[in-house]
Amino acid sequence: MNIQRKPDALEKINLLGDVTRFEPAGDRPSAEAAATDRLPCITHVATPSGAKPVMKAMMTTACERNCYYCPFRAGRGRMPRITFKPDEMAETFDRVQRSGMADGIFLSSGVIRGGITTQDKIIDAVEIIRRRCGYRGYIHLKIMPGAEYDQIRRAMQLADRVSINLEGPTDERVAALAPGKNLAAELLERLLWAGQLRRQGLRASVVTQFVVGAVGDTDLELLSISEKLYRQAGLARAYYSGFNPVVDTPFENLTPTLPQRETRLYQASFLLRDYGWGLEDLPFETGGNLRLDVDPKRAWADEHLRRAPLDVMRAERAELLRIPGIGPKGADAILKARRRGHLTDLAHLRAIGIRAPEQAAPYILLDGRQPPQQLSLFSF
Repeated sequence: MNIQRKPDALEKINLLGDVTRFEPAGDRPSAEAAATDRLPCITHVATPSGAKPVMKAMMTTACERNCYYCPFRAGRGRMPRITFKPDEMAETFDRVQRSGMADGIFLSSGVIRGGITTQDKIIDAVEIIRRRCGYRGYIHLKIMPGAEYDQIRRAMQLADRVSINLEGPTDERVAALAPGKNLAAELLERLLWAGQLRRQGLRASVVTQFVVGAVGDTDLELLSISEKLYRQAGLARAYYSGFNPVVDTPFENLTPTLPQRETRLYQASFLLRDYGWGLEDLPFETGGNLRLDVDPKRAWADEHLRRAPLDVMRAERAELLRIPGIGPKGADAILKARRRGHLTDLAHLRAIGIRAPEQAAPYILLDGRQPPQQLSLFSF
């Protein structure tokens, strides 16, 4: 009689590796990452302390929710259903990180027997990783829909980062993406709790994620809620995951979102988070979306600075941050250099750390004059 052997935990992690791509966690795809990964579930991830090889795992790939875009949705027969007990997950990660293959874990899960029960299993696994295994490195935990306040607090005590994914920017968009989920009651309230806990001194940073382009959401909607969360909840980052259709889901025949849209959303989001811009400053087109052919900072500068360039020797810091090619470090370097002397040439900007001063040239004055612009070899 042929008795089939059950896979051990490390074999189960290998089986899980093919599906963890559906759980982005700040992934940084690159040829270097692909060349150094030794398990399918190891991904190079951007963390607050730099890029790390992180084991992405799920307590279970089974789910009772019916999100229309999701590969883990209830009833989808193509998805292998793999489940870990908390001690099994903890011991597996301990083996992987002690081997040197991973320097962190991102732990998520499908929802089984409700968000509260599922969150308990995630927390139990990480309690073992921290206490029994003695791991002090990077941990990123997913917060389940409907998780309790005390669960979020405990997760933030244990983790370096928590994700509370809103998925859509409005009640209408969330209902279209994930029938049965409630943006205000199940998701947004939890994110605001996390912001409160962080203000109370808990160290874990808080991020969220949106599914972009499946249900008619606009860039204006997505960036509007992002701006509010940066200001009101201390959100560390919003992730914008362009929709890609998954076979055997209700959305399998929808058009995938163009990668350029993700890029423009991130560029605009960083302007809101790091550059002091407001939502009203972003150059939305009719219909509420950003242009795909040019980054939003340059689109704004083309409209406002082409005819009225800024004098680099007189502009305030907030004005310098409006100039393409000049970021927060560059603006600070200009302010420091101005106290020592005059900036009269693009070479002076390069010397103080502005990497590509040619990008700024059409929008600035140096020594009262607009600097010469290098013409493209292919311009006519």
